[in-house]
Amino acid sequence: MEPQPAVDTDPRVVGDRLRRLRQARGVSLSELAKRAGIGKATLSGVETGTRNPTLETLWAITAQLGVPIGAILDAPPEPQIMRGTAIEAELLEVFEDDRVTYELYRVRVPPGLTQTSPAHHEGVSEHVTVFTGTLSAGPIDEPLTAGPGDHISWRSDVPHGYRAHGPDVVRATLLMRYPTKP
Repeated sequence: MEPQPAVDTDPRVVGDRLRRLRQARGVSLSELAKRAGIGKATLSGVETGTRNPTLETLWAITAQLGVPIGAILDAPPEPQIMRGTAIEAELLEVFEDDRVTYELYRVRVPPGLTQTSPAHHEGVSEHVTVFTGTLSAGPIDEPLTAGPGDHISWRSDVPHGYRAHGPDVVRATLLMRYPTKP
């Protein structure tokens, strides 16, 4: 089975947006790759649109730029689907309030796989409400568990993960809160 791209947005558009954000912050390609924990060739390929990055790679890069992942995607009204190792997230809305950006996702996590995400920038938090299935999510060393109707939240400026338990697919909403970096 052919792997699906991490996002439905044209990779050249994503790459161009990343390059402009990196340059606006005065960060070299080498420095951003080092900070994000990825290879310089990988970052170069993402910026030119010739590489199909994983969701984890995109989150690692945007975290180091201090922006939400929505900054590199096409704005809704057409929902954007993002795929990671064990999560499918549909970006429903991006909104801002004073010095905070919020991204609202509809999430699907199939059983049996684990999604590990890198730390986002300081102060970012994730808020999940589970509708079906049982989900373990949160910091790698202290995951939280939620079933139907439960809500969990954590600061996601540390490595964190998602895992569905049992035979059911987890369906949930995820609200990501990104404070603006000073």
